[in-house]
Amino acid sequence: MTGSLQIKNGKFYMALNVYVNGKRKIKWKSTGLTVKGNKRKAEQMLHDTIAAAKQQTAPLYSDMPVSDCVRLWLEKVQRRVDEVTYQGYELTARLHVLPYFDENGLKLCDCTIDTLQSYFDEKYKNGRKNGKGGLSPTSLRQLKNIINQSLTEAVKGGLIASNPCQYVELPRKERYESHYYTAEQLQQLFDAMRDDAMLPLVKITALYGLRRSELLGLKWDSVDFTNGLVFIRHTVSKVTKVVEKDKTKSQSSRRSFPLTDEARGIFLAAKAAEEENLRLFRKSYKVNDYIFKWPDGTPFAPDYVTHHFAKVLKQNGLPHIRFHELRHSCASLLINNGCGLKDVQEWMGHSDIQMTANIYGHLDTARKQGLAEKLTSCLVKQQ
Repeated sequence: MTGSLQIKNGKFYMALNVYVNGKRKIKWKSTGLTVKGNKRKAEQMLHDTIAAAKQQTAPLYSDMPVSDCVRLWLEKVQRRVDEVTYQGYELTARLHVLPYFDENGLKLCDCTIDTLQSYFDEKYKNGRKNGKGGLSPTSLRQLKNIINQSLTEAVKGGLIASNPCQYVELPRKERYESHYYTAEQLQQLFDAMRDDAMLPLVKITALYGLRRSELLGLKWDSVDFTNGLVFIRHTVSKVTKVVEKDKTKSQSSRRSFPLTDEARGIFLAAKAAEEENLRLFRKSYKVNDYIFKWPDGTPFAPDYVTHHFAKVLKQNGLPHIRFHELRHSCASLLINNGCGLKDVQEWMGHSDIQMTANIYGHLDTARKQGLAEKLTSCLVKQQ
């Protein structure tokens, strides 16, 4: 088979040369792609179509439901990824992928660009489980990742000739503007939480810019009182159930900080409280190495920390931010006090400086002001 791309009504079509009884006929097939910005995708689609036709004498068809294909992929991917990542895949599939394809019974042999595009368009309009609108572009990309990987496995297994999901178009991903507290707002928060058991956690998070998983993963071997260091070595995460790991999100996340006087005081107070509670609760005390926990030794649950923090803000009339945005508050304070993006990258534990720039580059107003003043000085001299 051979073919070429043609344009009709602003969209790419494949003009495929097929032979019936020795005679050439042109078979037109829509790519579903608009002309603007999609030439490379259309060319790849044409290439895949021709390659698939050459590799087999007859097209592959499978009556396996798409939902079963996703379930098979989940079984395979569980062996390849860590538990937290798998929990995210499984939850997203269970909430947004499997119900849809179980209900409509779409089979692999009927799975096309158009049928998948309809699915993503519907999720964009009405995808939220609470019935209040559609899913965000970021959430749609999570869905596409699951379906795309599932159909790729189907191609590898010889169930379908090509993967139509790779040609689906999604709305442009919007840039997320993180919120954060100023130093004055953080002090107001600390004052409001003066008698709250969560105050030490909030202070350590704001001071070191920790992820929630890193904060709750702090153990006594994370604090070196002698040399004055705090190490990030362990994490406690949750998507559907709590997972404790003696490793961090990435190698760059495994970092150390200087033990400040305030942090030292917080950790020493936690140690003293642990020893007293161990004496009071005796055999009923839940012995473990975690620093932040309830009086009976039970470590603070990730969900509780998040929900309690939101409750505190609401009760005290403070601006709403997510618990994770205490981390952003730390980064903003570093930048606004003259720290460069490279320093912030290392402090926050980002894998590369581009990530830091994407998240916090717009906050670097002091550096930009300096550049503007230098530029103005140069222009004034020229006059």
